[in-house]
Amino acid sequence: MSVSEFENLLQQLAPSLTKEQTHYRNPIDPEQRLAVCLRFLSTGDSYRTIASSFRLGVSTVASIVSETCDALWHCLRDEHLPVPTEEMWRSTARRFHERWNFPNCLGAMDGKHIYIQAPANSGSLYFNYKGTFSVVLLALVDADYRFLVVDVGSYGSNSDGGIFANSVLGKALRDGTLNVPPQSELPGAPELGKVNHIIVADEAFPLKPYLLRPYPGRRLPTEKRIFNYCLSRARRISENVFGILSQRFRVFQRTLQVQPSVVDKVVKAACVLCNYLRPNGNDQNHATEDDHDCEQTLQGFEHCRGQRASEEAQNVRELYKEYFNSPAGEVTWQYDHVNHGLGNR
Repeated sequence: MSVSEFENLLQQLAPSLTKEQTHYRNPIDPEQRLAVCLRFLSTGDSYRTIASSFRLGVSTVASIVSETCDALWHCLRDEHLPVPTEEMWRSTARRFHERWNFPNCLGAMDGKHIYIQAPANSGSLYFNYKGTFSVVLLALVDADYRFLVVDVGSYGSNSDGGIFANSVLGKALRDGTLNVPPQSELPGAPELGKVNHIIVADEAFPLKPYLLRPYPGRRLPTEKRIFNYCLSRARRISENVFGILSQRFRVFQRTLQVQPSVVDKVVKAACVLCNYLRPNGNDQNHATEDDHDCEQTLQGFEHCRGQRASEEAQNVRELYKEYFNSPAGEVTWQYDHVNHGLGNR
């Protein structure tokens, strides 16, 4: 974060962070409050360490972090994480086609476990399949490594698919109330007709008319492997975003020793700050537009299992499979990657 970005952020947050002056003591100024919160997010240091560095009380630091994260979310979300409009969806779909050769894509979705200390008397609610305790961040991201929608606070014991089904995003997509653009033709393939705008995800999610997942099973025919490769190339953006998030805010590389309600505030503040620091969607030193190496992700699809899906959802996936195996939708290197993957088995 540059000095100008810090000052601009402080200017937006100052009204929310300014405390009333009393006869007993001077309040901690907004600049120091913001610095304490950013120190916690960027390093993951304990409250005691930060308290020693800023010569504050431990409980004071805990209060500052919680209040400032809350202020960050409420002050920045309308500008940097707004409710998507139809024009925003169209812009995202256009960028996915330009950068990752996947048309009509509204975003890539995945879940990330945020490790926490087990809350008292919580039983196995937060116990996840990795053997740790966590809350889940479910995120939908665009083609330029920016968050579009975030859902925070689900129990670590829940699956990504279950969290999505019960989330506001999942319910809005199911009910058709999310301003999603109408069906449109795939570029260069009018013979396939108009198809749905979709979200790409991994095998943890169910196949829906608006949600594509890879074909399950081993020894798939070449056409299905090519579809899985193209989907993987677009879907991995969500994993890249989580990597950027944890590298920029190293608090996520440690186990958070705070209450789940504070964890929710910390995660939401970090997500909106990520978008604040990338106002133009610039990917800086991350994956480039001609970066198409995702062999490991492609091979991993051999072990995924199918879930019962509707005929409509299967037909949508079949249309995309035909598109990526046609001259209009293929990329020049996809056959080399698929053949290379077959040679390694």
